[in-house]
Amino acid sequence: MTTAIPVGQPQETKETRPTARSARGVSRRRLAVRAFARDKAAVIGLAVLLLAIFGAVFAPLLTPYDPYSADSSRRLDPVFSPGHWLGLDGQGRDIWTRLLYGGRYSLAVAFVPVACVFPFALALGLFAGATKSRLGQIAMRVLDAVFAFPLVLLALALAAVFGGGLGNVMLAIAITLLPYMTRVAYNATLQETGKEYIEAAQAAGASGRQIMFGQLMPNVISPLIVYATSTMGLMIVTAAGLSFLGVGITPPTPDWGVMTSDGSQVLLEGSAHVATIPGLVILSVALAFNLVGDGLRDALDPHKQTS
Repeated sequence: MTTAIPVGQPQETKETRPTARSARGVSRRRLAVRAFARDKAAVIGLAVLLLAIFGAVFAPLLTPYDPYSADSSRRLDPVFSPGHWLGLDGQGRDIWTRLLYGGRYSLAVAFVPVACVFPFALALGLFAGATKSRLGQIAMRVLDAVFAFPLVLLALALAAVFGGGLGNVMLAIAITLLPYMTRVAYNATLQETGKEYIEAAQAAGASGRQIMFGQLMPNVISPLIVYATSTMGLMIVTAAGLSFLGVGITPPTPDWGVMTSDGSQVLLEGSAHVATIPGLVILSVALAFNLVGDGLRDALDPHKQTS
């Protein structure tokens, strides 16, 4: 005997379930994109970041000069000088060219440490928050001890120990970031573990691993992404500060912090543009990261996606 299927009520099969889940995922992404697009400040911040990335990637096509070549006869030429619309620095090097090439180093300092720390912070925060095991709690207490040191001071100490150079600066920043990003993941995990959907999954017989990776992780990633994006701006400022103090990226590398440090040495010569221009670029890009982070926070919030 066959079982009749009521008209208008299609039978759910294994083939239809992934399609439904995929449709819900696409719908959520569309809502997030629309929510982000409504935030004009976040869109402006994203445009600034895209311009900075474009300039860094295509620097050889946007300037005819070499970032290391100098014309000592025209040192400290002001803004809008013939052939050098942003002027020249104290060594006679084109500031526009060094800004473009310097973006490669400054943006790398923002992206690489955060990208490397992200998976470790997510895994450790999830493990410590979801399992509440003694090992996880010990790890969190060790990381909490790092908060006794200000972020910039710790980065400065690590950079001084490791030495100058791009790789050592990124390593120092990554170590400094780990406790902060892990704490964000840990707090987000604790907030999610007490919610009803976790209790429902436990009642349905889901294993601890299924709950951790299938239920908790997708909801913990969102606040961690927001924090990581906002932190990138701080990392640019931190790296610039290290270079300014002489323990970061070393001259004559065209880093924005190095440029600001070089410019500070010629302020008394009436050439404020040498330090002011890279300083404004650092400020603009750091602010852009913060604006994008705020936009992502609202875009990933389900309550604000439909508002």
